[in-house]
Amino acid sequence: MTPRTAIQAAVRRLTISGVPDPTWDAAHLLSDILQRPALELRLDTDTLLTPLQEEAYEALICRREKREPLQYIEGETDFCGHVFSVTHDVLIPRPETEMLVAHAVHSAPNAACVLDVCCGSGCIGLSVKLARPDLQVVLSDISPEALAVARRNAARLSCDVTLTQGDLLTPFAAGHFALILANPPYIPSGECDHLQSEVMQEPRLALDGGADGLQVYRRLVQSAVTVLTPGGELVLELGDGEADSVSALAREAGFRNLSVFPDFQGIARMLVCRR
Repeated sequence: MTPRTAIQAAVRRLTISGVPDPTWDAAHLLSDILQRPALELRLDTDTLLTPLQEEAYEALICRREKREPLQYIEGETDFCGHVFSVTHDVLIPRPETEMLVAHAVHSAPNAACVLDVCCGSGCIGLSVKLARPDLQVVLSDISPEALAVARRNAARLSCDVTLTQGDLLTPFAAGHFALILANPPYIPSGECDHLQSEVMQEPRLALDGGADGLQVYRRLVQSAVTVLTPGGELVLELGDGEADSVSALAREAGFRNLSVFPDFQGIARMLVCRR
């Protein structure tokens, strides 16, 4: 079997399984095995795969047929120009989350203390540290398994950060951070069982935001008021349609100078508010 015929057969199987981009995924997975460019493999009608290569490819395609996310199969994904390890214990980083990193990089005071809460893979806090080595960055998560992934990413990216396990902001003293970044769980519980097949394989702990999707936001804004330094900023990723509700929670908690920013699809995606 040549790379071209192997990819074509895999595309047919992935299409039947409802995979959103079967050609990309089929070529990309064979590229991982052969360490050759995916486009080159799609055109290759001369090379013959070895039995071991065919067996390895079959194993990967079987996993993708079951709608396991490509990032989990490969064990890594790109975010802010860096490669992060990801496992089933952490949310897969999304491009829109890079907005939080960009804001932190440009707005954090020199040598400030910055917290990435609900850190998951650590993609937000570690990307901030890589772009701003002067900052003191702390990553926290309630999940020890997620923190283990973040710790591995910190090591592979040579990031000197602090990792803390705890429930949101409970481990931290008052007035400790100039900037708090969070991509919290924000999907209403009732919707979590009706998501895209790939998303349903991500950790529910990182997705489920309670009955109305706002449960974690309520706790975050109330405690962030005390954990932030005077004038400190809280920066939150928002679920689609949640900007007004989360902004109201922030105002009630005492935050001022609220600003909401859209993502590349025009969805209100990031809230920045100041203590």
